[in-house]
Amino acid sequence: MAEGPIAAVGQAEIETLKAAVAASPKRRARINAHPDGEDQLHEMIIAIDSASYIRPHKHPGKSEAFHIIEGEVDIVVFKDDGEIEKVVELGPPGGARPFYYRMSNAFFHTLIIRSDLLIVHEITNGPFRPGASVFADFAPEDSDTTKVAAYQAELARRVADLQDAAA
Repeated sequence: MAEGPIAAVGQAEIETLKAAVAASPKRRARINAHPDGEDQLHEMIIAIDSASYIRPHKHPGKSEAFHIIEGEVDIVVFKDDGEIEKVVELGPPGGARPFYYRMSNAFFHTLIIRSDLLIVHEITNGPFRPGASVFADFAPEDSDTTKVAAYQAELARRVADLQDAAA
C-alpha cells in the first residue's frame, strides 16, 4: 500500500516488481498506490509473467481500466457461457496496438500475455471486498495445473482463430 497521500512509481520500483514476480509462485506482483482496501479508487502497478494463469472472472458493480506500461496482452472478454465476446489487443504507447482500455460492465475476462512480462497500471473502484469477484464456471480453478494448461492452450487457439478470421 502507498505510504502516505502521495504515491510515485519509477524505474527502480518497476525493477523491484520484476524481481518479485520471479520469486512469486503465482508469477505476479503488485504495488498498490491506494492507501488501503477501503479507498474508493484502487490503482495498482501490476507485473505478470506470461506463465501466470488468471482465471476468467468478473467484478459485479465495478469498472476496470488498464494502461500498459510494458509488454503486450490480449484481454479476452467472454459471454456468461464462455463464448468469446471480444478480444482487446493492447501494447505499450508508441506501438501498433492500443495502450489503454476500460471495461464499464461486469464481463468475464482473462489475460493472454503475449510478451515474457506484462506491466500494467490497473484502475478499479473500491473498496476491496475479498470474495466479491465471480469466477467463471467454464474455466478451471488455478489449483488444477493439468486442466489449466489444457484450458490456456485451447483458449489461445480460439483467440488465434478469431484473430486470423478478422485479418
